[in-house]
Amino acid sequence: MSTASSDLVFAGGSVERSLVVRRHPKSRGLRLRVDPRDGRVLMTMPKRASLKRALAWAEEQRPWIEGELAKVPEDRPIFAGGTIPYRGAELPIDWEESRPRTVRLADGRLGLGGPDEALAGRVLRWLKTEAKRVLTEETHHYAAIAGVTVSKVAIGDARSRWGSCASSGAIRYNWRLVMAPPEVLSATVAHEVAHRVYMDHSPRFHALVAELLGREPKAERRWLREHGAGLYRVGV
Repeated sequence: MSTASSDLVFAGGSVERSLVVRRHPKSRGLRLRVDPRDGRVLMTMPKRASLKRALAWAEEQRPWIEGELAKVPEDRPIFAGGTIPYRGAELPIDWEESRPRTVRLADGRLGLGGPDEALAGRVLRWLKTEAKRVLTEETHHYAAIAGVTVSKVAIGDARSRWGSCASSGAIRYNWRLVMAPPEVLSATVAHEVAHRVYMDHSPRFHALVAELLGREPKAERRWLREHGAGLYRVGV
């Protein structure tokens, strides 16, 4: 598979992106996609198809593409006096340069000091540390209910999924879940832990997820569909 940027540029809302072209040997036709997480405009095409015709077709899709770009959430930079989402709520960032650099959560505020230019990086590291802590605790909680073991809990920043479970018993999550409401994080954990019993998405798998969680996670899945992309804009 080969990937290259084209000269076509699309703009919608506050987002402007070049068209990224991917030639794939197994592709049977032209396919366009706008990534809701960062607004990347991707076109997949057969390996030997005409690029000129493909670009002309993409240009014809401009109204749809620019409409999708307009839906991409706004950037959420991290700065003193601003807020960050944490466990479904907005957490104020209380910064004074003279304070200790260590990030501390107290009285519903995130306090820290040190150089202002390093603030965003320290807050992001704190969020990732919290994500590892919370996700590890929740994973062991649901694993105990399911009567299974988990060999390892890790965090990452995958673009295509919020969690994954390997046959080895290792579970990996997207750290951004710690910014979502607690019930959304719990539903994701229950889903991955259920894969320690059933490595599929069969009716019995979904029944186990509901049993572990105590309810059908329809609302939580809907929340991720509607708001998950916005979590990728935090720190941008």
